[in-house]
Amino acid sequence: MEFLLSLTAWGMEKPKAYGLFHLVFLIGGLAACVFFAWLFRKSSEKTNKNIMLSVGGFLLISEVYKQLFYTYIKGHGEYQWWIFPFQLCSVPMYLCLIIPFLKEGKIKRALYNFLASYNLLGGFLALFEPSGLSHEYVTLTLHAFIWHLLLAFIGFYLIASGRAGRKLKDFLPSIVIFLILCGIAETVNIICTLALGVTDINMFYISPFRTNPIIVFKQIQQATHWALNMVLYPTMITLGAFIFFVIGIYVRKLIQKIKSKRAV
Repeated sequence: MEFLLSLTAWGMEKPKAYGLFHLVFLIGGLAACVFFAWLFRKSSEKTNKNIMLSVGGFLLISEVYKQLFYTYIKGHGEYQWWIFPFQLCSVPMYLCLIIPFLKEGKIKRALYNFLASYNLLGGFLALFEPSGLSHEYVTLTLHAFIWHLLLAFIGFYLIASGRAGRKLKDFLPSIVIFLILCGIAETVNIICTLALGVTDINMFYISPFRTNPIIVFKQIQQATHWALNMVLYPTMITLGAFIFFVIGIYVRKLIQKIKSKRAV
């Protein structure tokens, strides 16, 4: 396995923030996301299912590759727990594969709205501050950039197609989903640390045993207490997700208004 993966271990200099590589993916990538989201805005339920499964399948396959690469190339056979696939931006991999098999109803709509708010935020933040996306290997860097562009695409697409972002009250179930995921993430953090002796796991960056690596929150946690980070960080993420959700609603309404005027 290590030999096979080494065949794809092409080295590269880490792309600089707002350098050519980053700008091509940031501007060109987001433009492509908007274009395809608009292209599929009138998709049937069958097409929607295929889109979700295709994105979810790609994310799953690429994540398996990433996990193996980190284990055998970077970890020399030892699993790297810090990349355990349960960060906020990992969640779409699971949801895109689950949603197509759910019946129409509150749960499915809530998951759509979650993808169009929390994960759209996650994709944007990572793309605009790309330090966590840039690696010394070509495949890992491409994986990270494409992954977060797909998060942006799914968010744009769900809003453009009317499957998410219809009313402000639709955001409330997304908060519940996020809190449930935070609970799962913290459980993973505690079990892996106390029961398995893992020293480098910090899912959702709320572990009581690790410092939040995100700028500002890192300094706040170091100066105060982990419990403050556990409350403050999810709260700010929720605020950011809500802002993205509101923007999505009003952009969609603006487009509909323009279309109505043209029809007249």
